[in-house]
Amino acid sequence: MNDSRSLTDFSRRRLLQAGAAGAALAASPFAINIVRAQGGPIRIGFPTPLTGAFSAEAQDQVRAAELAVKEFNDAGGFQGRKVELLVRDDKLNPGEAATRTLELIEKDKVDFIVGSLSAATQLSINAVTRERKVIFNSISQSDAINEAKDWSPYTFHEALNPHMTAGAVARYAFPKFGKRIVYLTADYAYGHEMVRGFERAGKELGATTLADIRHPLGAADYSAFLPRIQALKPDVLVLCNFGRDLVNSVKQATDFGLKSTTRIVAPVLLFTSRLAGGADAFDGVVGGTSYYWGMEDTVPAAKVFNDKFRKAYGGAVPSDYGALGYAGVRSVLAAMVEAKTTESSKVAEVLGRLKYNWYKGDQSYRKCDHQSVQSVIIVESKSKGMKDKNDVFSVLSIEQPNEANLRSCTELGFKA
Repeated sequence: MNDSRSLTDFSRRRLLQAGAAGAALAASPFAINIVRAQGGPIRIGFPTPLTGAFSAEAQDQVRAAELAVKEFNDAGGFQGRKVELLVRDDKLNPGEAATRTLELIEKDKVDFIVGSLSAATQLSINAVTRERKVIFNSISQSDAINEAKDWSPYTFHEALNPHMTAGAVARYAFPKFGKRIVYLTADYAYGHEMVRGFERAGKELGATTLADIRHPLGAADYSAFLPRIQALKPDVLVLCNFGRDLVNSVKQATDFGLKSTTRIVAPVLLFTSRLAGGADAFDGVVGGTSYYWGMEDTVPAAKVFNDKFRKAYGGAVPSDYGALGYAGVRSVLAAMVEAKTTESSKVAEVLGRLKYNWYKGDQSYRKCDHQSVQSVIIVESKSKGMKDKNDVFSVLSIEQPNEANLRSCTELGFKA
């Protein structure tokens, strides 16, 4: 453990930028400033849907975020101050998310907000934080949060966005599996943005949309849609839904026999959904993800992160959205240390130029919209040859970080 009095500029830069994953991440994760406390705890508000269709993913977000906080506090905190994580249930409801966020800022006096697990709730959270000039680091997929009309200097997006995710999956899947596409889409922002991303990438690949069939969020029964999908004879069925919706639609499509003629693809193939749905239902399904723990065989940062998570949680491995909770909190804390203050404007300035490698490889925030530029991992669910219960995916490909795969700043509404 390093004392701030002996921390060199080189080691500080190495810790914050994590340029060499193995060396930097094996070291103490945060620059430490152990001095007399200058106030109360640093508070991070963490709204996420602890109840509802995405509850499993939300619980993983919380666990990993708590790990980041514990690491920071164990390393001495910041100027003698420890960090507290204030978790609130947004119930997957935009109005509830806005209310909880307002309470966190006005009543609980949080310094920063990290969280969200829905495209809709993150926009309502961002509306509150933007108005009050509080940093919000979103850990849920959204295209709209990057657009100038919804953005602010205090808005950061740690998660992938649908344009990045769908584009990467399309570039992998459509040339291999066929170009006649049907979408089964959750009828809200996440689903709509995913379809847009697929169609945009698919246009360059010669793909054709046969139908975009929409279902309500939280649907339990997909039987009414399956005969129509089968009759269209698509090469690929893309399931643009999430969480419990993904589990239910994959199970029912498999039971209906669609896999005999159609390849099933999911833009976000969740670790938690695969565990819930089972090997047989998900067998052969291909999709994208921001993280898979099995990357540890080839990515040193993943091994370090996984081992810390295993130690903290009885041998469990982190999920994709769990890892986002960790990175979202850790990035804000790293920027705070570098800025030497909790003042949002100064922390945001540092956060915007942060280069880091917390768990999956090199990442950085794009200047115009604060989108985290990062890799997209393409995985396939497997039912055979698994080493243990968590060995559920094969990594097929990793699309490396590339700003060219994002919508341009001009398209998002930012002035050149």
